[in-house]
Amino acid sequence: MLCPNCAVSLPEDAQFCLKCGQPLNGARATTAALPSATIVVLACSKCGATLPEGAQFCLKCGKPVSLPAKTAAIPEPAAPEEVLPSPASRPRHRLRVVLGILLAVLLVATLWAATSDSPYAQGIQEFVGWKHDQTILQTPFSVSAHTFRYYKFSSPPGSMNVAIVGQFSASSESNKNRGDRKNADKDNADKDSDSNIEVYVLSEPAFIVWQTGYAASSVYESGRVSQGTVQAELPHGGGIYYLVFSNKFAPKAAKNVNATVLLRYKNWVPESFRRSVDRFWNWMGL
Repeated sequence: MLCPNCAVSLPEDAQFCLKCGQPLNGARATTAALPSATIVVLACSKCGATLPEGAQFCLKCGKPVSLPAKTAAIPEPAAPEEVLPSPASRPRHRLRVVLGILLAVLLVATLWAATSDSPYAQGIQEFVGWKHDQTILQTPFSVSAHTFRYYKFSSPPGSMNVAIVGQFSASSESNKNRGDRKNADKDNADKDSDSNIEVYVLSEPAFIVWQTGYAASSVYESGRVSQGTVQAELPHGGGIYYLVFSNKFAPKAAKNVNATVLLRYKNWVPESFRRSVDRFWNWMGL
């Protein structure tokens, strides 16, 4: 029904107008359907009657509603707002991404150039000074019978993939022009004309033991040969080694030896820089 005073739609059992508080007992109210969308959100504080949304007076007792007719609902937790980067920060972010990609590519390329055995990587290593060849021996020499000759060298500290490489050949110094030899000395003369030599690469402790005539572990041992190729990897870390040419087994004949032997290694510090540091310490007297 409708309030005869303000024409507000009211429930059928209403005794007062919820809008203007007009009593409806003696008044003629026009019947009208209550909108289906009316939502009850409040109760009267005096009589406990339930009130529709927007009521300013109680429908039962006519008491004014002191609180707002619409009670605020408990808000649901709001989803966190996505913070979009400001237009000024976007170029900086892109620059960081590009620099990160370039740095990763540079790191991968450096590792490949430092560790790969491909010809291109080896060329880069030689160009930047990571790969070094240090000459140990490159001159002819002779070794007398029952003796040996050695060359001392050291493995640079902090080096990687250290190896000793080279070639050698030996020949006898026996005088083959002697025609008047006795039969008893013929075998010795043939033996003295043998051109074999023994080549060793020994660490310093092993060299001390080998000099005394005892067997010692070697980094490289050629056996008795007239020529050969030296190819041996040295243990990691710096150390002192000896390249030995032994003619101790020959009773009479000395040997002429031609040899070229190198120490090959990789080092992050360029050779020129290390030599400058050595010259500086020598100049300082240290």
